[in-house]
Amino acid sequence: MRVLLNFILLCSFLLSTSISYSQEIYNDTYYQHHQIKQLQTPANSLNFLVLGDWGRNGHYQQRAVAQWMDVAMMQMNGDFIVTTGDNFYSNGVASVDDPYWQTSYEAIYNGPHLFEDWYVTLGNHDYRGNWQAQIDYSQKSRRWNMPNQYYAKTFEIDENNSVLMIFLDTNPLNPDYKNEAKYAETQQQDGAKQLAWLAHKLTTSKATWNIVIGHHPLYSSGKRYGKTDGIRQVLEPILEKYKVDAYYAGHEHDLQHNQPQGTSVAHYVSGAGSEVRPVEQRDFTVFAKSAAGFASVSVTKNALLTQFINASGQVIYQHQINKDTR
Repeated sequence: MRVLLNFILLCSFLLSTSISYSQEIYNDTYYQHHQIKQLQTPANSLNFLVLGDWGRNGHYQQRAVAQWMDVAMMQMNGDFIVTTGDNFYSNGVASVDDPYWQTSYEAIYNGPHLFEDWYVTLGNHDYRGNWQAQIDYSQKSRRWNMPNQYYAKTFEIDENNSVLMIFLDTNPLNPDYKNEAKYAETQQQDGAKQLAWLAHKLTTSKATWNIVIGHHPLYSSGKRYGKTDGIRQVLEPILEKYKVDAYYAGHEHDLQHNQPQGTSVAHYVSGAGSEVRPVEQRDFTVFAKSAAGFASVSVTKNALLTQFINASGQVIYQHQINKDTR
C-alpha cells in the first residue's frame, strides 16, 4: 500500500511539474528569449513552413525542430504548414487511432503557433502502412488537411495576387518503385491520371505563383545523388513547360537548394525534420547542409523568399526569387 501511495504521489508531482513547465514556456518571456534573429518576413506576404521526413516519436532532433517551428510561425505570423511526406517512420500508421498520431504528431507539434492548418503529402514510408488513414485523419483533426492523395489549393496574397499550391503524390509516379515489393501499393494508383490532372491545373492557373510540393526530389546532393533520373524524367518536363516557380521535396534527410543549368524551376529539399544524413557539393548544388531543420517560405506579389532554419533556431540559408526576372 505504501509503495502504491508513493507511486501516486510521484505521478502527481510529475504531472504538476509538467503543467507548470508548459505554462511557463509559452508566454511572452519565452518568446523574448527564443527568437530567430536573422529571419526575414517581407511586408504583405503569405507565410508558411515546409517540413519533411519527421515522424519519429520525438527522437533524433524532432522535438528541437518542432520548438523552432513554433517560434518561426510566431515571428512570421505564419499562415500554414506544409509537409513533404514520410510523416511516420518507419511503416506509417495503422489507422486513425494509431498511438503514433499522439506520440509523433500531436504531442510533439503542440506549440501554440503550430495549431494552424497543415497541408500534408505522402512519402514512401507512409505507404508501408495505412496511407488511407492519413487522409481519413483530416476528419478527426482540425489542423490536419489531406483531402486526397493529391490535391491543389489557392492562397491569396492580396486582392490581385495569389499562389497556387499543388500537393502531389510522387510515389505512384516514381518508376523506381515498379519492382519493389514493399512499395507495391504505390503502383496500384493511376499515375497517368495524376499527371493529366497536374498539367490541367497548371494550364488553367491564373495565380501569380505556381508552387509544387512532392516527396521525391528531382535533383539531390545527398544520399540519392545520381539516382533521381526516373522521377525527374516524369515530372521535370511538365514543371518546366508550365513554368512552375518552385518545387519543394523531402526524401533526402537534409536541406538543399539545387539549380541545374538550363532549368528555370527552383528545386528545394526540406527533409530534415528529425534524422539527418550526409550531403556533398555537386555541380548543380547551390546550398546543401546535413542539419536538422525546416524551410520557411514568404511569398509577396513580387518575390518568393525561402529560408532554411536549423534545430538551433539559426537561419543558415536564404534565397529569393524575383517575379520580374522570371
